[in-house]
Amino acid sequence: MTTHLVDAAWDRIDRWLLTHAPRTSAALALPAPEEDIRAAERELGVVFPPDLRASLLRHDGTRPGPEALRFDTDDRLLGLRDIVEATGFLRSIAEAPDEEEDGAESYWAHGYVQFGSYEATADGVAIDCDPRRDTYGTIGRFFDETGTAFGRADSLGAYLTRLADRLEGTAHPGPVVFAGRLIWEGPYERLPEWEHAGTPLPGPDTELPPLDLPEDPSERLKVGHLYGLGELAALVATLPPELIAEAAVGQARRLAEETGLAAYPEIAEALDALASSDASAPALPLDSPALRRLRAVKTWAESSGDRVRAVAALELAHAVRGSAYRAVAEIPTTRALYVPLWRDDLHTDLGGPPLPTEPDDTFWAQLRNPAIDADAYADWYAETHRVEG
Repeated sequence: MTTHLVDAAWDRIDRWLLTHAPRTSAALALPAPEEDIRAAERELGVVFPPDLRASLLRHDGTRPGPEALRFDTDDRLLGLRDIVEATGFLRSIAEAPDEEEDGAESYWAHGYVQFGSYEATADGVAIDCDPRRDTYGTIGRFFDETGTAFGRADSLGAYLTRLADRLEGTAHPGPVVFAGRLIWEGPYERLPEWEHAGTPLPGPDTELPPLDLPEDPSERLKVGHLYGLGELAALVATLPPELIAEAAVGQARRLAEETGLAAYPEIAEALDALASSDASAPALPLDSPALRRLRAVKTWAESSGDRVRAVAALELAHAVRGSAYRAVAEIPTTRALYVPLWRDDLHTDLGGPPLPTEPDDTFWAQLRNPAIDADAYADWYAETHRVEG
């Protein structure tokens, strides 16, 4: 029996969330009633291990959304109704003819129960609820391509203890808190030393691969470029263009300083000029010293396997040419590779206004910003309401 581990782990998790991530804490459900637990067992035809029962008696999962409690695998903690639904779906997959031929028992056995869901796919965390098996009560993970593999933890109590350790410690990936919600994130990269700062500027006739830049820097930004920004995307989409231009300069300076590319005088001068220019200033010519330098940096970085600086060079090129929306959308996700608090930095560069909710399809459909291409969402919304009407 390890239910004491469940209770001790939840004490630690609840305390940490209440202190550091109150929105995630508030998203946790109340305890599941005993009769509902027994009804779920009957519906699934399984016997929940004592640890799963003990956990449900603390929290009947967490509501979906960006503030949800997720394990460090990004699987959302499920409540009873979601457990029954997710498990039933996986059983239907395992019972399909192709899976029966390949051996459904190793893919998803009848006694397996999913209690954490990745949601974007059918993947998730599972617990064996068949007391006839040696793996009863142990934790595994289901992958749609390969099936279920156990060995994640000997019990749910041990699995929750590991979650508490992650929250309280410094393990990777670590907990990041933004706007009161828990996020599991890197940084994922360590920037290698950059040894090219003293390299002479390539001449105009030097053959270098071109940068993938739009012909018109003011080209409309597609909504997809903003997906990784969460609620910050709504700010980028609705704040005045002059604030976006200021944020683009701030983000570009951070990126250049952190990657060491600000040491090149051509890049530093281009960023200074960007900060002092107005929206009507002509775009930086493609053969300008700054863009030649960034083409060379990208080439050198790619040849040495330095993907962060290779991407940074391209993003800085967008910025210095005046693609403010593109810079604000993409520089943060590049910085996310090595800076855990990049959201706070972007929020600061945007002026620190109150954060809206994370934008949904309807938000994008109703957006009226000539700098952002949300036409596909507007078409969807118009068609949906035409059909409904």
